[in-house]
Amino acid sequence: MGGGMETNKNRWIEDWSTARENLEYNFRWTRRNLALVGIFGVAIPVLVYKGIVREFHMQDEDAGRPYRKFL
Repeated sequence: MGGGMETNKNRWIEDWSTARENLEYNFRWTRRNLALVGIFGVAIPVLVYKGIVREFHMQDEDAGRPYRKFL
């Protein structure tokens, strides 16, 4: 019923998918990787948290309430 519909493999896609499946075996820590983890894994979440807490403190100050405690 659905015969004769063979697919042509694309070499570039096959290479990319093989590399993606084996990433944990081929990964190496470099200065660039450490910097990316530091920026996106630590610095940005801390800055977002500080901004949110600052916004809540500004709302508390405007309303005349004591600051709420976080963490």
